[in-house]
Amino acid sequence: MILITEEELLELESRLSFQFFWEEANQDPNSPGYGLIRDRAPGQKEMASIASMGYGLTAYAIGVERGWVGRKEAEERTIGMLGTMLNNVEHNHGFFHHFLDMQTAKQYRGCEISVIDTAILICGAIASGEYFGGEVKALADRLYRQVDWNWYRNPATNQFYMGYLENKGGHFGTWDHYAEQFMMYFLGAGSPTHPADPEMFYDFDRYVGSYNGIEPIIHSTQGALFVYQFSHAWFDLRGKIDRDGRDWFENSVLASKAARQFCIDRAGQYRTFGPNSWGLTACDGPKGYSGGYGADPNTTDRDFVDSTIPPCGAAGSIVFTPRESIDALMHFYHEVPQLWGKYGFRDAYNLDVTPTWVAEDVIGIDKGITLLMIENYRSEFVWNIFMKNKHVQEGMKKTGVVSREANTLA
Repeated sequence: MILITEEELLELESRLSFQFFWEEANQDPNSPGYGLIRDRAPGQKEMASIASMGYGLTAYAIGVERGWVGRKEAEERTIGMLGTMLNNVEHNHGFFHHFLDMQTAKQYRGCEISVIDTAILICGAIASGEYFGGEVKALADRLYRQVDWNWYRNPATNQFYMGYLENKGGHFGTWDHYAEQFMMYFLGAGSPTHPADPEMFYDFDRYVGSYNGIEPIIHSTQGALFVYQFSHAWFDLRGKIDRDGRDWFENSVLASKAARQFCIDRAGQYRTFGPNSWGLTACDGPKGYSGGYGADPNTTDRDFVDSTIPPCGAAGSIVFTPRESIDALMHFYHEVPQLWGKYGFRDAYNLDVTPTWVAEDVIGIDKGITLLMIENYRSEFVWNIFMKNKHVQEGMKKTGVVSREANTLA
């Protein structure tokens, strides 16, 4: 690999991540699926993901701002994407199926109607609306307004259900503990049409733990890093606390440091791990995709999956641990050249299996969190445009997640 500087690598990985969202989209304006973005590439070419679209909508705004694509071209694509979601894609109370057929825009292979993936889509739509304004903003607002957040709420527990499957009992599961769902509370509370109870933010369990002296960490079930990252890609929680005095940005800082230390402590056992090779999170692995990759602290006595490391784990924490994350990205680029591909870093790698393994695919949500968090680190661009939205501001205010000064005055 050619030696490059830190800034050159951040620019290159960002631009190539953007290219995934630009090139792996349905680009036929006459297709019912125009604008849909693949869940992954090069595998499963027929499957789109609404979460990929949420990240992609934000990526197009970043691309214009960075000069990687023309404003008119990106705006036209964005309008087409939003039009497809509003006019061609089936929804239930404003919520969409997790996966869609790239060409027909129909439900893909019986997948669930997803609250979290719909929320990611809405975040991307709001970000693009604030950036482009005009028709894009109007379409994004329509998409947001049609979501009936209370339809997905269990009134008995005041928690969101985990998912919904038609003809299989309807709603199932529950978001009953800390994970990536903050965006659901904020968007729900701020909805101008179907607002959800702001108290939902305080009605999930907070499991508090520590790792090797790093504490206190309110943690997820599996310890995967994406849960500490996804909502923070759009919602700027720096300097804010909730009504209980919790600083959720700092919580993600501590979780990121713990995740790195977890890999350092096991570097003697696993060749893949080290101070610059860390970031356990959901990703592809030698045996397929797994959401079980994670570090301590966690709430389960789960078996350790394996030592697979995805670059998006460290990259998605760059706003929390900038020095450690950049060092990891430089290590991946210079020391693991087989990780590099058409769209920058491939999804993951593992040096502890025989033969050593590198993912063939990239995954939309992993390229998305990488792109958005690097951009927030470099310019705060995504935070700046997204936080302008009045409904976003209102949702956070209603849940009591405000600046320390405002919290004190309240």
